[in-house]
Amino acid sequence: MATDFRTSFVREPNSLRHHPALVLNADYRPLSYYPLSLWPWQEAVKAAFLDRVTIVAEYEAVVRSPTTQIRIPSVVVLKDYVKPQKRVAFTRFNLFLRDEFRCQYCGSTGDLTFDHVVPRARGGRTSWENVVAACSRCNLAKGSRSLKDTGMALRKAPRVPGAEELKNMGRRFPPNHLHDTWIDFLYWDAELEA
Repeated sequence: MATDFRTSFVREPNSLRHHPALVLNADYRPLSYYPLSLWPWQEAVKAAFLDRVTIVAEYEAVVRSPTTQIRIPSVVVLKDYVKPQKRVAFTRFNLFLRDEFRCQYCGSTGDLTFDHVVPRARGGRTSWENVVAACSRCNLAKGSRSLKDTGMALRKAPRVPGAEELKNMGRRFPPNHLHDTWIDFLYWDAELEA
């Protein structure tokens, strides 16, 4: 059975399968959209107990200790603002996100790898400007030849993405599960439909 490469690439930790808490920065925006900034419920409860977050929404479920009962937080807001990074790390995940989880030669969304546009054998560097997402078929077809030699073309030129650009790109790939209490915080800055 074929699975969505994007979904299988980002594996959800077991601790996030039951009652995860959406984590918002002090400005009420998610720390990240993709992967969505989530904490296991245990971390959210601990952060609330240590007065590091404000709980703004809760699940119906409760946890108990011998002396206390608390509803599990579903949305928490950090009390201290975390300044977003300006520089985007050159990682496999960020490269796939920049290229929208699509092969930059044929546009397929299947089993992706990455390809050096100017092959390393020909002096190509491993950098934002020379590496693209590619399906296995296109990567093998191109091999260590130049684009001109293969007759292949790129869908868009590779470049260094901005942090805000990647954040906005991540909003295009919502996770498989969105709790009702999260919706107002995830898309509040989205343009309204007329």
